[in-house]
Amino acid sequence: MSRYSMIIQWSDEDQLFLVTIPEFGDRVIMPCTHGKTREEAIRNGEEVIEMYLEAWQAEGESIPEPSTLQIA
Repeated sequence: MSRYSMIIQWSDEDQLFLVTIPEFGDRVIMPCTHGKTREEAIRNGEEVIEMYLEAWQAEGESIPEPSTLQIA
């Protein structure tokens, strides 16, 4: 299981759950995936995280650190 954050939001316009990964925000177009159900969106988000991490590692690029949401 990944330590990266996922924000799951319902989109009335798309009629889908959209997934944003905050730690990847400066490197990937957001939202980065979606799902018809919340569970599908989470599965797709986990797959996208794994895919990007593997690609960045293979290309020798730096990998963003997982972070904790700070609530003020």
